[in-house]
Amino acid sequence: MIPSDLTSFLDVLRQHGEAAYSFMFAYAMLHTLLLAIFAGYAAQGGAFALGPLIAVCWAGSFVGDVIRFWVGRRFGTRWLGGWPRIERAVRLVARLAERHYFWMVLIHRFPYGIRGIAGFAYGASSLSWPRFLVLNFVAAGVWSVATVGSGYAFGYASEKTLSNASSGLGVGLLVVFLALAWVLSRRLERVIERG
Repeated sequence: MIPSDLTSFLDVLRQHGEAAYSFMFAYAMLHTLLLAIFAGYAAQGGAFALGPLIAVCWAGSFVGDVIRFWVGRRFGTRWLGGWPRIERAVRLVARLAERHYFWMVLIHRFPYGIRGIAGFAYGASSLSWPRFLVLNFVAAGVWSVATVGSGYAFGYASEKTLSNASSGLGVGLLVVFLALAWVLSRRLERVIERG
């Protein structure tokens, strides 16, 4: 049975807590920004515990990039020959990482087009394993706290300003908030591509 409203959906998350945390770990490995923001919103509604949710997203984000880094280090970009557009993007990010690895590792989880490929690019660059692991650990924490925390803060603000009678408005505001986050991540992606 698919829930038809936000309250029912949050109840489903509460009932399947361990599976929901596992799902969030897997999606955090992919750096799904909007899902992490929504999970923060759901945590404010009691569907997740905030601390464990941040930890799960932190761990998933960290592990996902370690795997991508390993693949990039092991195979470089030659395995991307069938996807020239992705190969060009990975090479571009690798060049940026050569010059600006500190900032690239810290912010790559936020722009839409870079999130999934950056780990491969770091592996294909000259960035060392130890330096990458330290920066990646910090960056995964920043990403987790920022995304889950922003969703939680939005949920808190919407709960304080909206009554139960206007829950449809709350869902509408959540959609607007998620759309705004997506638009801002696309703009940040364009700025990075120009750099």
